[in-house]
Amino acid sequence: MLVEFNTLPEESRVWIYQANRSFTEQELEEIQSKLNIFIENWTAHGSDLQSGYTIKYKRFIILALNQKLNAATGCSIDASVHFIQQLEKDYNVDLMDKMNVSYKQGEYVAYKTLTDFRKMAKDKAISKKTIVFNNLVTNIAEFKENWEVPASESWHSRFVK
Repeated sequence: MLVEFNTLPEESRVWIYQANRSFTEQELEEIQSKLNIFIENWTAHGSDLQSGYTIKYKRFIILALNQKLNAATGCSIDASVHFIQQLEKDYNVDLMDKMNVSYKQGEYVAYKTLTDFRKMAKDKAISKKTIVFNNLVTNIAEFKENWEVPASESWHSRFVK
C-alpha cells in the first residue's frame, strides 16, 4: 500500500540506496513509476505493507515501511532487494555498494570509494565539517536528524581528524 513518505510514522524503517551517479529527469520519472507499482504490490505473507519512498538529490532512493502495521519478512525484503537490483540493470547504475561515500561539495553531491574518501581526508580535501550522508540510519526519525550531518557526527568521523 503506497502512501506519501512524509505521512509515515517516525519509527518507520528505512532503507537507503545511493546511486553512483545522478539520475536524469527521464530516468527519475521512470523510476518513480516503477517504485509506485512495486510498493503498491509489496506484501508480507499476503498482507499489504504500508510504505512509501522519496528520492533525494537525484541519486538517493529511500524506501520506508510502517512496521507497526505489518513488519517486513525475509521474503518481502528479498523482493525489495530484487527490485533495486533490477533498477541497477535497467539504468546501468550501482545502488547496492555500501563501501562508497557520498558527501556535499557546496550544493553538488560527490560520490567516492571509501579508499578515495580516506585519502581525501588524509590530504585535508575534506574536513570534520564536510556534510556526509549517513546511509546507516534505520528509521524516519534518524533519517530526518542524522542522514545529512557533518563528518564529525557520523561513522565517517574515524577518517577526519
